[in-house]
Amino acid sequence: MTTTQISEMIESIYGFEISEGMVSDITDKMMPQIEDWQNRPLSAVYPIVFIDAIHFSVRNDGIVSKLAAYIVLGINEDGMKEVLSIEIGENESSKYWLSVLNSLKNRGVQDILILCSDGLTGLKEAIQAAFPSTEHQRCIVHMVRNTLKYVANKDMKAFAKDLKTIYTAADEKSALKRLDEVAKNWQPLYPHAMNRWHDNWDVITPIFKFSMDVRTAFYTTYTDKIIMPIFTETTDDYYSFRKISA
Repeated sequence: MTTTQISEMIESIYGFEISEGMVSDITDKMMPQIEDWQNRPLSAVYPIVFIDAIHFSVRNDGIVSKLAAYIVLGINEDGMKEVLSIEIGENESSKYWLSVLNSLKNRGVQDILILCSDGLTGLKEAIQAAFPSTEHQRCIVHMVRNTLKYVANKDMKAFAKDLKTIYTAADEKSALKRLDEVAKNWQPLYPHAMNRWHDNWDVITPIFKFSMDVRTAFYTTYTDKIIMPIFTETTDDYYSFRKISA
């Protein structure tokens, strides 16, 4: 955003004016602090790291394009949540994710025990290259939601109940048995609904190495109830402003 756009947005949202010069002065004072935060040293070990995305639209020169803000959230050894990085990207690829993970390594991260994410293209390969000992866990909530998108409303509750028997199974062997049973039960109505589970089984199964209590800590990327709403509200306001002013 330009200083003019920031000034106009503040007036639109808050109802008072600030000059472009003041915007520039404030930005100049804040940038060193932002850069310090972006490059600050990180802990050597994070037991759990989550990567989740907020997608938003930006209109430039009359053209609307999609961007994503990827939030890299870590749980440190004291059990505290810590935003490690915020990355803006247009295209997901193994090369892109490798640069993100190498940036964490350059800031001091030596090991990540479990990394939980949705099906981000290229991330699996990047993890294998940057942190080969890290367990990559696919977000179970995303898996369930993506499966239920193709299920009729009248069947959704029963289907979701069957899916729960998979990811709450005592071990991988029991879970695989339930996966086959669920797929067989719903095959006549939804022949392709469970393909995603079979195709991604290798990144679903790490959860079965842990007790039920531990599983609840990382089975989903929906871990923060404060950060995500703030980002969503901010980007929604910005996009609304851009549409009005364009």
